[in-house]
Amino acid sequence: MKKRQLGRSGIEIAPLVFGGNVFGWTADEARSFALLDRFVEQGFNAIDTADVYSAWGPGLSGGESEAVIGKWLARRGRRDDVVLMTKVGKWEPRKGLAADNIAAAVDDSLKRLDTDYLDVYFAHFDDRDVPLEESLGAFAKLVEAGKVRALGASNYDASRLREALAISEAQGLPRYEVMQPLYNLYDRAAFESDLAAVADEHQLGVVSYFSLASGFLSGKYKGVEDLQGKARAGFLEGYFDDRGMQLLDVLRRVAADVRATPAQVALAWLMAQPAVTAPIASATSVEQFDELAAAAGLSLPPAALKELDAAGR
Repeated sequence: MKKRQLGRSGIEIAPLVFGGNVFGWTADEARSFALLDRFVEQGFNAIDTADVYSAWGPGLSGGESEAVIGKWLARRGRRDDVVLMTKVGKWEPRKGLAADNIAAAVDDSLKRLDTDYLDVYFAHFDDRDVPLEESLGAFAKLVEAGKVRALGASNYDASRLREALAISEAQGLPRYEVMQPLYNLYDRAAFESDLAAVADEHQLGVVSYFSLASGFLSGKYKGVEDLQGKARAGFLEGYFDDRGMQLLDVLRRVAADVRATPAQVALAWLMAQPAVTAPIASATSVEQFDELAAAAGLSLPPAALKELDAAGR
């Protein structure tokens, strides 16, 4: 599978990143192993997780996703052909981006993941209570120690990301090489208004999260009533407005025209965006993953891209 350069990090990834928020939550250990096995068998290589995943789940406290991935890596016995991304900052026991917290959190994550290095370590959010210089200095020590190959920023706005990049340049520190924004056919304004320009100007890699709008863009939910009893109901409810329903109509029509599913079309649209390196998407069954993986081979015609672009605004 043709890989894409992740900004200037020197890391190459396939055009779809597996979202590890499901591991240990809606996918138990055995199912998670099957999904990860299928993922690498199909030629994909990048996995995204976080220390906080999935603390929100009933009976869970956080760290479950990293622990499942670590067990899978140990069983598989091959680490170097997997690009591993995790995050620090949102989990209550290791909350924030203070220097001492980053130093402790990375060691915790490395232990759970059963590895001695991370390919990309993300600040999970912009902690405005801590000076950027302090956080960047702490991340720099991890790079120098060989614990982290590249740094990333998730949920930063454009002005703060620019400020962080300027500080890194001025002080000779490793910079954020990757951004992880919320971006999909429905949620577009924040990324397209300014973040995309930052990515282009500074040659940053972009891996987008909520690429299917928590499953809304899969087309499997016809209305809010379909969400009852679903684990993701709280993430999904806001999408069923007039714009969302109109977008779904167009998405289904385009999918029928190109003989694909709405989820495949939504992911293929993201993969076609010049600023995006790869979208992140998760699956809870091998069949569901196979559906999503097929998006990597789907080339949408210009007319379809134009129609989707207009519908998502």
